[in-house]
Amino acid sequence: MQTQHAIEAHAFSANIHPRTKEAKILQDADRIEALGALGIARCFAVSGLLARPLFDPEDPFAERRQLDDSRFAIDHFAQKLLKLPETMQTETGRTLALERVNVMHGYLRQLASELGVPGPDW
Repeated sequence: MQTQHAIEAHAFSANIHPRTKEAKILQDADRIEALGALGIARCFAVSGLLARPLFDPEDPFAERRQLDDSRFAIDHFAQKLLKLPETMQTETGRTLALERVNVMHGYLRQLASELGVPGPDW
């Protein structure tokens, strides 16, 4: 029963609050995997499979438009990925998530530099 709960609660989309230590750890592990260099690669791989562009060439960081991660991969960073550390269930999970989010922020700053636009404020 505990194992079943951990599996059910781990998925972000399930929106199930983990009740056990095991469920909290599994949920954190799943979310940590969505962050950092691996998270960036996964985001772009999924966006490629869904034929979504990486960003809006006119407004890459949604300065003048609504974020829409169903249209642009980079928008997914702001809409979900960069918020994941706030959802961590354990102190270790939070620490690891923040480290990986820093990698993502670095990537976004570099992308902005290469595009010649101001970086995002998210």
